[in-house]
Amino acid sequence: MSTKDFVEKDYYKVLGVPKDATEAEIKKAYRKLAREYHPDANKGDVKAEERFKEISEAHDILGDPKRRKEYDEARALFGNGGFRTPGPGGPGGSFNFDLGDLFGGAQGGTQGGAGGFGGGIGDVFGGLFNRGAGAGTGTRTQPRRGQDIESEVTLSFTEAVDGATVPLRMSSSAACKACSGTGDKNGTPRVCPTCLGTGQVSRGGSGSFSLTDPCVDCKGRGLIAQDPCDVCKGSGRARSSRTMQVRIPAGVFDSQRIRLRGKGAPGERSGPAGDLYVVVHVDSHPVFGRKGDNLTVTVPVTYAEAALGGEVKVPTLGGPPVTLKLPAGTPNGRTMRARGKGALRKDGTRGDLLVTVEVAVPKDLGERAKEALEAYREATADEDPRAELFQAAKGA
Repeated sequence: MSTKDFVEKDYYKVLGVPKDATEAEIKKAYRKLAREYHPDANKGDVKAEERFKEISEAHDILGDPKRRKEYDEARALFGNGGFRTPGPGGPGGSFNFDLGDLFGGAQGGTQGGAGGFGGGIGDVFGGLFNRGAGAGTGTRTQPRRGQDIESEVTLSFTEAVDGATVPLRMSSSAACKACSGTGDKNGTPRVCPTCLGTGQVSRGGSGSFSLTDPCVDCKGRGLIAQDPCDVCKGSGRARSSRTMQVRIPAGVFDSQRIRLRGKGAPGERSGPAGDLYVVVHVDSHPVFGRKGDNLTVTVPVTYAEAALGGEVKVPTLGGPPVTLKLPAGTPNGRTMRARGKGALRKDGTRGDLLVTVEVAVPKDLGERAKEALEAYREATADEDPRAELFQAAKGA
């Protein structure tokens, strides 16, 4: 995500919460919108899928207190798309700078001067995008955050409901072992003369105001190899494969994207690791289905059980069967509830098992059964279950 996009997006508006919303209010709003726009509930709806991604992005920022604070600081500097600074008439006045000019059309490479706003903005965006400090850092190279990694995993229906620990083999960028991450054969890289080891250069001067970008010459590393390593070609990074045991929480849905902080590629020079994003695919189950935190199952019953009532045993996922009382006169398609036999929730409680009754019609009848049904038909000959149907059709 670019700095411009980050500042211009109103994540509070995306989630429909006020700027002083509590963490609980943000979480509640996210869960409500995520359920409404989840791809599982909107098959083939591209707009709903994009909305779901936008909601997830907003929650990633506002759901993390540190990132929310950095976002609020950046938005405070760029209110309504313009940089706000005291102007004529006192603190209430302001100068508006077009963000398009600031982020797209600025030229040059001047450093922000002391006493202006260059250092403050550099600090805010350094925290947001892990670019480190701006001018005035001398030749000290800055830590770099590791890359984010995305992987996929396929779970059985039961694993998705109860949670599972699965092995993931991942390839990512890591410090080159041949040169110990220096990029130089002899381990003696020189400080980049362009950025003086900071890994970034300033651009877009407007008085004392400036923004920073990664240095093109050293690609943001702050160092340049004198004798480039044959393995990493002077980058200091190489592809690395590793297998990690990842815990997938209980209750995940098909196509859900899970973020695991700090489980991505390792950083450089003591920088923090990136994040791991896992896209979960869930196999179907031959007996059970899912509806939110509830599981579903269809149970066949005989006509006698439906008409006269009785007790029927119902299977549960991974546990002993439960017995449900079937009231006399239960119609086909009626749904009953077995509480606490559904999917595991985040708070440790479980949803319910929704049991739908399906009256089974036998294909073959013995002589006694036929005689009994014939006798029943004669006994109920005066009853017409379709009488109300025809009466309603005439009155419509």
